[in-house]
Amino acid sequence: MRFFSDNAAAVCPEVMSALAAANRPDIPYDGDAWSARLDTAFSQLFETEVRAIWVTTGTAANALALAELCPPYGGIVCHRDAHIQLDECGAPEFYTHGAKLLLADGEGAKLSPAGVAAVLDAIGSEVHRVRPAALSITNGTEYGLVYTPAEVAALGNLCRARGLGFHLDGARFANAVAALGCSPADLSWRAGVDALSFGFTKNGGLCTEVLILFGGRDIEPSLFRRKRGGHLLSKGRYLATQLLAMLEDDLWLRNARTANRHAARIAAAAGDWLAYPVEINEVFLKIGSDQVRTLRDKGFDFYDWVPGEVRLVTAWDSDPAAIEALAVALEEL
Repeated sequence: MRFFSDNAAAVCPEVMSALAAANRPDIPYDGDAWSARLDTAFSQLFETEVRAIWVTTGTAANALALAELCPPYGGIVCHRDAHIQLDECGAPEFYTHGAKLLLADGEGAKLSPAGVAAVLDAIGSEVHRVRPAALSITNGTEYGLVYTPAEVAALGNLCRARGLGFHLDGARFANAVAALGCSPADLSWRAGVDALSFGFTKNGGLCTEVLILFGGRDIEPSLFRRKRGGHLLSKGRYLATQLLAMLEDDLWLRNARTANRHAARIAAAAGDWLAYPVEINEVFLKIGSDQVRTLRDKGFDFYDWVPGEVRLVTAWDSDPAAIEALAVALEEL
């Protein structure tokens, strides 16, 4: 009974069917019929005109977005626990050709306008210092917390006042939208976001993510960066068809709601062991080594996170019987 990551989840049947339907000759790269529909499909979802670019990984989507917003001599403010800082092997710096990550603090990997302003204000105006050019946040965060539309908008206002581009790492954007019950627009462009890396692989896709550019931004530089970075697949229709299948009948949202519901059941059983409130599909527990050993002896597997803390992640396809068994085991402990 594995609770390592939603990256390990199965592929949705609907996505498998869409892949089979696309398994015929078409124009290569992004000239196919499915890729041609992405801008319209995502514009309808976000209630505004957007440009949508498929890529294979969340790291590529993040790095391409940041290269769009930040020059090589610029700086990107992010949380010190952000995925772009800890888990992307320098990809943002590589794709931006050297931009520097400027680290800020905040509980549960959330940033506040005051925390971001403190980083910005500590940087002088002389030419010897990196010039801040962008802000990057993650929703839901690396500790499973969500930014509300008002919280995102407050950061968006700060970006506008300070002349920063605003990037949203949305590896679990679907889970955040499902948790808040708001529209995707409320958590993105309406709150001032310029570029969104929208995750689908964790939520039922096979190998597809999408970079969304708001505000009528010129898409061409990102298309060239995608090619130069090795992410222009010759059979791009197989990525595009996955995205379209997930948008059909709000499958992306239904899957996220299911994953969140499973996590909520575990959280209810964990009680005072919760390290953070459970708002999406990640559960962090502060438990001792004896309890960890007992759970693993019962057949549950999960990540050791930081000393004294473990992480469990649910997914759209988590076995309800395994969820209930884990909840019972936690209640017994």
